[in-house]
Amino acid sequence: MVRYRLLLLTSTPIFITLLVLIALTMYWTVMYTWQNALKNVRADLSVAHHSMELLQKQQRMRLTSLTESYDFQYLMKNDEAALSDWVHNQARRYNLDFVVLRPASALGEFSKANRHFLMRGEEQTFFQRLNVQGLEDLHADLPARAQLPLLQEGEIESTGLVSRSIIPIFNNENNLQWIIDGGMLLNNSTSLVDRIRDLVYAADTLPEGSIGTVTLFMGDVRVSTNVPLDSERLNGRAIGTRVSDEVRLAVLEQGETWVDRAFVYDAWYVSAYEPLKDHNGDIIGMLYTGYLEWPLIRIYLTNIVELGVGILLVLLASGVVVYRGARDLFLPVEKIHQVVKAVQMGQDCRIGSLDLTEDHELEILGKQFDSMLNQLHQRNEVIKQASIELEDKVKERTQSLREKTEELEQHIKLLNQARSKLVTSEKLAALGELTAGIAHEINNPTAVILGNVELMQFELGDETERVNEELAAIHQQIDRIRNITRSLLQYSRQGGVQDEVTWQHLNPIVEESLTLVRSGTKKQAIEIKVTLEAKCCVEVNRHQLLQVLVNLQMNGVHAMGDIGVLEVSTEDWLDEQGEAIGAVVSVKDHGCGISEENMERIFNPFFTTRRSGTGLGLSVSQGIISQIGGEICVQSAPGKGSTFSVYLPEKASISDKLLLAVEV
Repeated sequence: MVRYRLLLLTSTPIFITLLVLIALTMYWTVMYTWQNALKNVRADLSVAHHSMELLQKQQRMRLTSLTESYDFQYLMKNDEAALSDWVHNQARRYNLDFVVLRPASALGEFSKANRHFLMRGEEQTFFQRLNVQGLEDLHADLPARAQLPLLQEGEIESTGLVSRSIIPIFNNENNLQWIIDGGMLLNNSTSLVDRIRDLVYAADTLPEGSIGTVTLFMGDVRVSTNVPLDSERLNGRAIGTRVSDEVRLAVLEQGETWVDRAFVYDAWYVSAYEPLKDHNGDIIGMLYTGYLEWPLIRIYLTNIVELGVGILLVLLASGVVVYRGARDLFLPVEKIHQVVKAVQMGQDCRIGSLDLTEDHELEILGKQFDSMLNQLHQRNEVIKQASIELEDKVKERTQSLREKTEELEQHIKLLNQARSKLVTSEKLAALGELTAGIAHEINNPTAVILGNVELMQFELGDETERVNEELAAIHQQIDRIRNITRSLLQYSRQGGVQDEVTWQHLNPIVEESLTLVRSGTKKQAIEIKVTLEAKCCVEVNRHQLLQVLVNLQMNGVHAMGDIGVLEVSTEDWLDEQGEAIGAVVSVKDHGCGISEENMERIFNPFFTTRRSGTGLGLSVSQGIISQIGGEICVQSAPGKGSTFSVYLPEKASISDKLLLAVEV
């Protein structure tokens, strides 16, 4: 009975260990295989991403080759009238879906970010989502080629996803002369995704029965894919279908990269998605790579079953041999086993004596194991203390580095602002000195003329009635000259001594300016709509800001021909984190608007489109606002009206403050 009991007691741990080992083997095999699959699909997505970048680079190189061709250079020098049509006809020759040549005057058609890079002479390649009109502007055939039937909805998607490259062309005087715009339509572009698939999934790289797929999404709609409509028969393409809601939420709305299993149209795939962004950083689509999951699972199950059976047979055979040869060692081994389990559970215990002879292998093993546990305990204490010290040092160094980095970024920002302000101040100072001299020189003869006219009136007395009309015209023109010289002197003073700048609530200043404007437009059919929502205080000169607002509002009244609706609104100026950094005043009219050729000249001194204007109002206003670190922005549509927005920082960045910051 003792023998059987010992056999039972010693066999139980072996069988338990066997079962645990099989379970752990199955678990770790599945986990390793699945993690390896996810790593592979992540690598596939990276290859597809770089393949797209390579194709876009080739697209940009084709456009560069076109601009460097002999025919292009010859037409640009000798026949610019025929250049645009010639470029338009070169799209097929250079394997592009569209090529458009635009003059430099069309720079305003591009976004602010595009214009910034174009003026710096930098080429750009980006994805963009265009409506029917935008596609037709690039090529007449694109709207028809971009149409996608939405298979599960019975509708037609007419928006197009394009890969677009923009290259600036400068003349000999280093002035922007042309902008060449070309690229590819990605809707229904099956050859593109097939090329990427062949690069990502070469032959014999996937499990037997699996297929590799690549897809380009516009939003959540597949616009170009080799995902089959029937995954069992591998028929058709799933163009015009939508991605699952789970992937759409993670990638399109949260901007994350998705690497996991996903349901792709009609089957489960090991999938990887990443967002596609346009030149403004907005997410407009996705890039996908993946392959069928079931062939991989089938291989996993087969391998696990084979491994489990092999481990089971080996352990059973080993257990029989061990049981038959170690009957006298059950008790010492059990004691060692108990100590090992206790140590694993965090208890501090030792094996001690096994009641065996000193030369017995198990007795020696027990002593060595106890010695090893003692050394391990000491080393753990040393490691724990070193870990605490290292963590403190890392925190200290990280905090110091973060503070230095923030300080450096702030200094660089202040230096750039100071440099911009200094350049502007030098320009204003030079032009102010010139205008001041002109104003003073005009005032002298004007004073002489006025004095002589008044003397003539005094000497002639009643006889002046015959020339009253002429004398009135002279006085009127003298007043006009005085207004012009007064504006010139005011403009020249913008680079001089600063007036007092104080904290002000913006809304009362706006209401005061509206009171002045209403008093000047009582006889005109002008309706003023006011929306005052700004809560942030700003640091400004009250009288100068009042002058700017009255000038902008009167300009809006004149632009509408003294009849219409003038909209004035204020709101807080928020940064990217949603925190208030100042306030914004907007003046919107519904007048004639500003033409494209005049948009860049409206802030130039003496430029005006009104017969009675001096052309200094907007120039003086811009000088006042720029001196406190603000900005005046204009949006206008000819025939629809204009909106002037004045951005006022919460803290005025006057030149003296900037210079002080640079010295620091």
